[in-house]
Amino acid sequence: MLKLAILCLVAFGTLNFASPCRAEEKSTKTGTKVKLIVGDTVIPAFLNDSKPAKALLAKLPYTVNLQNYSHDYCGVMKDALPYEKAELHSGWKNGDIAFAVDGNYFAILYKDEEISEQYDGMVTMGALSCDPSVMETLAGSISVKIELD
Repeated sequence: MLKLAILCLVAFGTLNFASPCRAEEKSTKTGTKVKLIVGDTVIPAFLNDSKPAKALLAKLPYTVNLQNYSHDYCGVMKDALPYEKAELHSGWKNGDIAFAVDGNYFAILYKDEEISEQYDGMVTMGALSCDPSVMETLAGSISVKIELD
């Protein structure tokens, strides 16, 4: 009976987990809705109108392998994305999806926003549309398929 109760709590939490959408809080720009698919987990997100985001949208569906680090999931993209120098900045907001130009890195930055200014050479391409802590439920190495929503 206890196992069933725990299973119900986990299922209930999963159904409501994506409800605290915060994409509007992260950007005043409109975006294209996408979903990040990691196994059975579907994470709602959006891509903005930056040059690298538009280039990524043209490649969809796109799969990238990512590794979990202290505050992000990051992986090298096969091809560099174009960007404008004016789009480069330091730091992130928790939940941002970014392109780090120094190594063709695709990154989902889910925590440590308060210390992020020390990291530069990034272009924000969008953001998760749910609580970024969803990333903490994933394995250390993941394959993310990005599709239009």
